[in-house]
Amino acid sequence: EENMTVTEDFSRVENTYQMEAEVCIIFSDFRKMQDVCNLLIEKLGTSVSINPPHFYHTPEAIDTLRRQVCVTAVGNTRRKAQEVCRLFGQALGKPLLIKEEETKEWGGHIDSHLSHSADSLTLQERIQNATAYASCRVFAVFEIKGKENMRTKVL
Repeated sequence: EENMTVTEDFSRVENTYQMEAEVCIIFSDFRKMQDVCNLLIEKLGTSVSINPPHFYHTPEAIDTLRRQVCVTAVGNTRRKAQEVCRLFGQALGKPLLIKEEETKEWGGHIDSHLSHSADSLTLQERIQNATAYASCRVFAVFEIKGKENMRTKVL
């Protein structure tokens, strides 16, 4: 209910009363939004009109994306370092230093629902315009262990 607002308008037309309601819902799940829209159209028919969705990213979602990209970059760096160590008969040890060097973000609009030209776009174009991308470059230094050190520790 915290992500939903309802506005009702009652009016009298001749001898009948008419009610119009506007329901605005914020969804974080695209599939759920589609299911709810389909259900409303199925149950209410032509008495309901559904406006095109407005896509945007909350600051929390963008922050989560930044963290995920950084963690993925560190994981990729570790895997590459492990491959190089194996190539030279060494073993990768613990990280000694990990530093985020550069983060880039593009696409995706925070609060894109304020855009006025969005009404003329197709659903796919709206999704594409609202999709956020990020990349992260990290610098990492790992301890390198010789194979003979690994054997003595195992025994």
